[in-house]
Amino acid sequence: VPLALMGVMLKEFQGELPPAGPEAQSEMAPKGKLVFGCGLAALCFVPLFKFLTGMPPYLGMLGGLGMMWLLTDIIHYGEKERSYLKAPSALSKIDHQGILFFLGILMSVAALQSSGILVKLAEWLGTYLPMRSALAAAIGLASAVIDNVPLVAATMGMYSLDLIPVNNIFWQLVAYCAGTGGSILIIGSAAGVAFMGMEKADFGWYTKRISFFAMAGYFAGMAAYFAFRSFFVFA
Repeated sequence: VPLALMGVMLKEFQGELPPAGPEAQSEMAPKGKLVFGCGLAALCFVPLFKFLTGMPPYLGMLGGLGMMWLLTDIIHYGEKERSYLKAPSALSKIDHQGILFFLGILMSVAALQSSGILVKLAEWLGTYLPMRSALAAAIGLASAVIDNVPLVAATMGMYSLDLIPVNNIFWQLVAYCAGTGGSILIIGSAAGVAFMGMEKADFGWYTKRISFFAMAGYFAGMAAYFAFRSFFVFA
């Protein structure tokens, strides 16, 4: 939906793309393809690891990291000029501030949950937003201002699985709304903040040029979800 609207309303999306230059047609080296494939396999292995062992997902991620570390050391063994392609070099570029940011968020949410504030907030929302679909939509809109990670963590603290069981429509909507609602404003997601830094895009430009299309896609996705669910319920 956003792409279709942009194609009609924005001149930048109209016409034909210029031919790709020779640098865009270069192929990935065989070693690069191997590392890329193993990296994707390591990511896909995490939920399988959780399902098979019942252990925390971060252990699966650490196992995948160890595999990638060993693989890059073997591939580039003895190549000092290509040491920047090994795992230690990649780890040295980690955004430690981002890690501490999310750690602080999760600790704050845990403190609110322990103090009972989240439970009282859930009761207040249940009074003024009795429809859970409307509550999930509100959470998605709030994620345009607040990062979706603390919102989802707070929601999980507000509603226990005894109150709202697994695979309930509410959790499915929260996963969708919190994940996509953050794109309505550029400050609503870590990817948007990174985009601001990399492409030097400002808040006003994004709000004026992109927010409408992102919101249209957000509500179109919710409508598609309810239509899809209704089709299978009444089919």
